[in-house]
Amino acid sequence: MLAHSRQPIPAVIQQHAEESAILRHVRSSLVRAPHVKLHHLRRLDERLAAHLDGLAVAGDAGSRLCMGALETPGVGEVFAAAVLAIEHKDSTRLDHLFALAAALPQAQRGLTSAFGWVSAHDLKGIVAELLASRPPIRREAGIAACAMHRLDPGAMLAEACNDPDPSLRARAFRAAGEIGRRDLRSACTQGLKDEDDLARFQAASSALLLGDRDRSLAVLEGFATTPNACRAPALRLWLKAVDAPSAHRLLKTIAQDPANRRLLIQGAGSAGDAHYLPWLIGQMADDRLARLAGESFSFVTGLDLAALDLERPPPDGFEPGPNDDPEDPDTAMDEDDSLPWPDARKLRDWWDANQTRFPPGRRVFLGESVSVGHCRRVLREGFQRQRSAAAIDLSLLQPGTPLFPTSQPAWRQARLLGAGEWR
Repeated sequence: MLAHSRQPIPAVIQQHAEESAILRHVRSSLVRAPHVKLHHLRRLDERLAAHLDGLAVAGDAGSRLCMGALETPGVGEVFAAAVLAIEHKDSTRLDHLFALAAALPQAQRGLTSAFGWVSAHDLKGIVAELLASRPPIRREAGIAACAMHRLDPGAMLAEACNDPDPSLRARAFRAAGEIGRRDLRSACTQGLKDEDDLARFQAASSALLLGDRDRSLAVLEGFATTPNACRAPALRLWLKAVDAPSAHRLLKTIAQDPANRRLLIQGAGSAGDAHYLPWLIGQMADDRLARLAGESFSFVTGLDLAALDLERPPPDGFEPGPNDDPEDPDTAMDEDDSLPWPDARKLRDWWDANQTRFPPGRRVFLGESVSVGHCRRVLREGFQRQRSAAAIDLSLLQPGTPLFPTSQPAWRQARLLGAGEWR
């Protein structure tokens, strides 16, 4: 009786709320990080879950504090408030969050990710209502919730592919590929003519994952060869689906512009052709590109540069951005943060001793031919960027296979992998 009469301690609730928002921000980086494996992600997810549980135990006091934090609504603050609103099935607070998401893109990201975080049980009733709603932002959230849990939203997904709202169309096309809706392949190919760039890109990506190897590739090639927001993911996906001569032709085209060197280095890793390995070693002489070249070298060979002592110290005076100088206008994050600095001399020696294992003209991924079994091993043991690449390869090998959810809570991923539920 006494235990139940205790009042929540405001300072403790405040700490739970702040840590939940911070860890959500950290998590968004870790799920795309080059040095993070599933067990690393699980440790962070367990910390995040513990703070969210603390807010839930605090009851209405926890919810009020999270809603109050929305006066300065970052992604993490919206995420924490949304998780509690969903778990408590609090429609009033969800309405407030949707109104906020309609005005602020970062709020929409936080709200959407909350639907992916909570359990499928917590979504019962909520998602059905969202899918039947009139406002596009609510239907988009309903589709995203289903897709993140790899659940089929049903007939309305086909309707959403033809909706007047471009953001909803883009999410519907994306979901079709994520959940493996082969019956929507024709809808995706029709979306290849969409006037909205993001919707057209998502339509092409999903059409490819669902088995189209013709028109979708032409659209993705167009994205890969012109400056646009979808250029890098379009190139990665296109290179995974074509033969070595086609990949070489496109990379030569991209190489004509010196401004494309980063894209070209990334493309060499995605192409997986050992023909590019000596060139990648040469790129390591440029400190601006060395770490990226090392990652692409690893994507082809499977070498863990740090574990195998194939790295070198950072160059003298190197400071990863942004720095603490308030007068420095450069506030950009270091794109290659957490990547090892490759030792070009050691890698050249390694290549001289091992190049016979990698005949040029064929694609390899992390040192092996692309196969279902290899992709499954990478999903269990690889780093996050490698796991995301393996998930795409697995769907390309078996069109209609749902895309493995490498961004979902780690315990959910482990359950899928451990139970053998993923084909």
